Amino acid sequence: MKSLFVRAEWDEEACVWVATSDDVPGLATEAETTEALMDKLKVMIPELMEANGYSDGEEISFELFSRRFEIARRLHA
Repeated sequence: MKSLFVRAEWDEEACVWVATSDDVPGLATEAETTEALMDKLKVMIPELMEANGYSDGEEISFELFSRRFEIARRLHA
């Protein structure tokens, strides 16, 4: 099985990372840190893939792409 692609975007209002994926049917989860999100994904992805009838071995490779927009301001002397 090819590596699955998971997107994570920062939700400024809720202060959480929100993960979704076109490769993992039904995936929608959130966490306060990317580390916590990764821990959740390691459990959820195999469960969702099995629930959707994908059973190509015991290991499932996935890539987490995270994106967060911020504003940096120059300090004036």
